[in-house]
Amino acid sequence: MMQLKDKITSQQLLKAQLQVDKLVMELEQSRDLSCTIVHIDMDAFYAAVEMRDNPELKEKPIAVGSMSMLSTSNYHARRFGVRAAMPGFIAKKLCPHLTIVPLNFEKYGQVSKEVRKILAQYDPNFMPVGLDEAYLNITEYLEERQNWPEDKRKYFYKTDNVTENGKQDLNAPDELKLNEDALSSSPILFEDNTSLAEEQPTTTTHLHTEEQRDQQLLNSIVFGTSAEEVVKEIRFRIEQKTRLTASAGIAPNTMLAKMCSDQNKPNGQFRIPPDRQAVMDFIKDLPIRKVPGIGKVTEKLLKALGILTCSELYQQRAPISLLFSETSWRNFMDISLGLGSTHLEKDGERKSMSTERTFGEMNTAEDQYDLCQELCKDLAQDLQKEGLKGKTVTLKLKNVNFEVKTRAFTVLSSVSTEEEIFAVAKELLRTETDSVAPHPLRLRLMGVRVSGIIQELTEEIVCPVKNNITENSKRIGSLGKAPQSMNPTTGTKRSGLMPPQSASKKVKTCSSSRNIETFFK
Repeated sequence: MMQLKDKITSQQLLKAQLQVDKLVMELEQSRDLSCTIVHIDMDAFYAAVEMRDNPELKEKPIAVGSMSMLSTSNYHARRFGVRAAMPGFIAKKLCPHLTIVPLNFEKYGQVSKEVRKILAQYDPNFMPVGLDEAYLNITEYLEERQNWPEDKRKYFYKTDNVTENGKQDLNAPDELKLNEDALSSSPILFEDNTSLAEEQPTTTTHLHTEEQRDQQLLNSIVFGTSAEEVVKEIRFRIEQKTRLTASAGIAPNTMLAKMCSDQNKPNGQFRIPPDRQAVMDFIKDLPIRKVPGIGKVTEKLLKALGILTCSELYQQRAPISLLFSETSWRNFMDISLGLGSTHLEKDGERKSMSTERTFGEMNTAEDQYDLCQELCKDLAQDLQKEGLKGKTVTLKLKNVNFEVKTRAFTVLSSVSTEEEIFAVAKELLRTETDSVAPHPLRLRLMGVRVSGIIQELTEEIVCPVKNNITENSKRIGSLGKAPQSMNPTTGTKRSGLMPPQSASKKVKTCSSSRNIETFFK
């Protein structure tokens, strides 16, 4: 990367500076601070559900997944370095007394439905992401709420809904049922936590019902009309219903809201006011690794240029525009200015997921198969983290002449693990290798995609991937070629010193077409 940077002439740099500065002015004029976007993220979701349902796991370090790959871990386990997407056997070495609980997507799906019912009351068109995250646009809701009376913003919770034997009073109304310690926010998950109930002003009253003649002590909470208060209310209701906690971010766009939800995890929230200076102050010293969409590979490339923070991303905007594809450097400019989307797809379920990598020329079969397996591993981790499977595997290749070729294969049963995806992808790669034999396959980019996505919990029949892929080679998608690299946004030819998509992971949504030949646009 530095070698490429050193080849840039002063004339090229000056021309690039003028071009990028013109774009920055256009982006600033398009800045939209009128929306209030909320990102809800359930805390250690899978682990939290398992701990809630099995009190014996309460004080233990646990992870959810298998010995081959973990989907998540609780905060006890994270102290030992146990993380999501880590192989279970490695986690066991870091934490020998770690308890690994098998995944149960049916149960997680039911809890997710309970959470979504609450979210839909604040934004009917909210966008779910996996089972444990969602984006909401509460702009219109906030306007309506300004004139609501206090009674409409009041919620009750009981302080004596635990019977003498320590079990919850199942006769209590759902809205009044709390976790085991009533005022403690998910005590099985967090230590030294302050409950939302304890943060809010409370009043005490007595409730009489025909079903419960005994007088029961109730505390009431009144939430305000601001964005912060609304999000506190959402998190409070989620905890009341599920006995699980959520973190949240509030900001003018989805990118910022996502980053805000990480600020006060677990069981907290953070807001960026709808003010340009507030946005820039937040972005200024933010490490690039904290930005959604910048993964380890991209981070490594940027660090090679001395870029560690979002402000440094902006400072080096001219050379970046020459070293990366137009799509990439325009995205970097959005990031450095704190710009993001305010549009939420109504049907936000993912239809496909992919990962790809650009490199110097690679022409040995061994290296190509190793990279293919590595990409399958990364993709499998992303799929399993969100409880997703897919039926079509597509391999994307770009050769040294910048020709893009894709091959696709649809299996009888859905796939999600590294082994299942690689079993298909390596056959697709072998087909392409054989097609140019005896000459070597000379590549500059490789990508793997899984489409036909479904939630694991919706699949009724699970079958192993067929091993006789080669016998069904007629089903493999025909070769598609793109003779020149094009900008997907403008349709113009790529400019810069590096091929497009230097390192990225993509997620496509709401694709009505089932044509698997159209891929990685």
